[in-house]
Amino acid sequence: MTERKDTAQTNTNTNAITTRAVRGLEHSSSSVRLRAALAVGTSPDPRCVDTLVGHCATEPDFSVREMLTWALTRHPAAVTVPALVGELRSEHGQARSQALHTLSKIGDRGAWPAITRALLTDADDEVAKCAWRAAVALVPEGREAELAGALATQFGRGGRETRLSLSRALIALGDAALPALRDTMEDPDPHRRRHAIATERLARDPDAGFDFAIEEAKRIVALGTTGQEE
Repeated sequence: MTERKDTAQTNTNTNAITTRAVRGLEHSSSSVRLRAALAVGTSPDPRCVDTLVGHCATEPDFSVREMLTWALTRHPAAVTVPALVGELRSEHGQARSQALHTLSKIGDRGAWPAITRALLTDADDEVAKCAWRAAVALVPEGREAELAGALATQFGRGGRETRLSLSRALIALGDAALPALRDTMEDPDPHRRRHAIATERLARDPDAGFDFAIEEAKRIVALGTTGQEE
């Protein structure tokens, strides 16, 4: 009987802590929200998953979003992954990008089918970048070349950070990305061609840096060569 009372008391205390933490996620202070997300992650409760996911979509502070992601990784994937996959259909870019980011951190390859071409080519650069990283983290063995082909359609897109993100994703795929890289190195579009050449250079010499690789690629394109070694 005493043991049963102790268990009931423990559950009551846990529920109280969880309730306070969830309320804290609504606070106007980002530091309070950060501590609340930490508390939920420290004492995982599957009942909090939907709340955490919902706040990921609206939380304005980067550090708090990262803590929300960490809190979600502390919960069972069987609960978190379906909730996050559902967010990928949201009309709100932050909901999609944060869900993709969190899925990449969880690393459950069961989420792979949800990483669609539509997400890999999303008009929102932040969503697309998160989709690229998630795809590389979750791609099943043997599907890397297929993924590289899809990623290669995005060569030449966006500004420096977007292009660097794409290059890193393709480089992470290793040799499987080489055919897509080499094909695009002969693309008639100079922007796509330069980006592909820079990516290939960076893959061969990571210490060179992206900016140096881009400048070298510009020179190669200006000379009218592919930059591929004979």
